[in-house]
Amino acid sequence: MLLSLIRMIQAFRDYQRNVSELSQLSDRELSDIGLDRSDIPRVAAGTYHG
Repeated sequence: MLLSLIRMIQAFRDYQRNVSELSQLSDRELSDIGLDRSDIPRVAAGTYHG
């Protein structure tokens, strides 16, 4: 049980870090990699299929 809680916390931290890093990109940079700003949460969560 403790291990699953630790994994959940780590996954949330990874998500936050990914959102933060992607949010720092300009709209042009996001476009260059085929994304727009509204895609960031799904990409960070690993659920983006574009």
